Amino acid sequence: MTILITVLAYFAVLFAISRLTSRKADNNTFYRANRRAPWYMVAFGMVGASISGVTFISVPGMVLNSQMTYLQMCLGFIVGYLVIAFVLLPLYYRLNLTTIYTYLGQRLGQRSYLTGASFFLLAKMTGAAVRFYVVCIILQQFVFDPAGIPFTVNVVVMVLLIWLYTRRGGIGTLVFTDSFQTLCLFTALILIILSVISQLHLSVGEAVRAVAASDLSRIFVFDDWLSPHHFMKQFLSGAFIAIVMTGLDQDMMQKNLTCKTLRDAQKDMCTYGVAFVPANLLFMALGVLLTMVLGSGIKGDELLPTYIQGAANSQLLIILFAIGIVAASFSSADSALTSLTTCFCVDIRQQPDNESLRKRTHIAMCLFFVLFILLFRQINSTSLIDAIYILASYTYGPLLGLFVFGLFTKSQPNDRLVPWICIASPILCYALDTAAQHLWNYHFGYELLMFNGLLTFLGLQLTARNAVPR
Repeated sequence: MTILITVLAYFAVLFAISRLTSRKADNNTFYRANRRAPWYMVAFGMVGASISGVTFISVPGMVLNSQMTYLQMCLGFIVGYLVIAFVLLPLYYRLNLTTIYTYLGQRLGQRSYLTGASFFLLAKMTGAAVRFYVVCIILQQFVFDPAGIPFTVNVVVMVLLIWLYTRRGGIGTLVFTDSFQTLCLFTALILIILSVISQLHLSVGEAVRAVAASDLSRIFVFDDWLSPHHFMKQFLSGAFIAIVMTGLDQDMMQKNLTCKTLRDAQKDMCTYGVAFVPANLLFMALGVLLTMVLGSGIKGDELLPTYIQGAANSQLLIILFAIGIVAASFSSADSALTSLTTCFCVDIRQQPDNESLRKRTHIAMCLFFVLFILLFRQINSTSLIDAIYILASYTYGPLLGLFVFGLFTKSQPNDRLVPWICIASPILCYALDTAAQHLWNYHFGYELLMFNGLLTFLGLQLTARNAVPR
């Protein structure tokens, strides 16, 4: 009941923000926030949107299996964000884009345009469903199961609440709600860390030294090239993942395109990129501290929930946990639904001024979101954070190949063949991964994204017809 009251109070605040920011809202407000968003608010809100409920649950538990090696990938993210800030953003602002896939239409052709937009719709729907799955699991465990309410009702209610506060203001509302949710997320995280430190009877300084001295605090792996946690694999994968899951992702770029100027958007991206490392360091430090309390015999994704369950008498801790999970999950899910609506109306239907279509599409995306979450519940068998990056490797790879081809070659692809090339590349990657496991006992990690993009690029280059002026 405590969590339910907390969630309802939290949504009351979101609805209030939505009402204040969606007055006189129109399609331009929904899609671009009239290009008036303060860059620092966009940057702060993007941190929360990127973290999501998956980070809140999975990253603390990752230390049990891979120590703090995930930070190698986070360092690679910084390089990726610099590429976005100084290569991609200037292009998007020069072309005055509402969706970034419009560039593919202008540079490569209509079928390339629709293919890129379609892969984004698939990639974002699956990734966002995985992220939102987290908050639904937690609420089911703590609220709905004790009340005898099925998981399906849980998912429908949560998605309905998101639709209610995003349906009018769109991205114009999310700039403000994401900032509020990021503030709630980090407040909850820090207070939970302090609670764990108190239970260990340590001072903050002693806790920092204890984390640093732990065997679980290893960050860098240079000695085993076959390890999926080797520095170069993680670092390069991080750079490419940042480029495709932020720079080639309408969800994240739609927020950057709300800034007043290119310079503001670049400041936003650089600030956000640097902040991502200490943010994840906090989550992993929490994981190390939790193992000191609970031991290491717990599945990674269950580490933090197990600690919260053991603190059933602490209403404050339960409230903090609920706020952190809800804030992290909804700050990513709400913007995902908004960007999916934008992409479908602007890119697929190419009717950006049709308000009736936009409203119907927003409802339809919410329904598909529910279906994807329920589907993922049936098939998920791995860590949530790994599930997101595995899905990204297959769905974002073709986008990477399309944009690299457009930006760094002068060739014109055979537009008629582009959809088939983009479908074939992930299939070949899956076959390559399967063969490598059977023949060499090697399992591709996140570097599969780079191979996927490379295969798409090579397919486009081999079928290219002629050069175009640059």
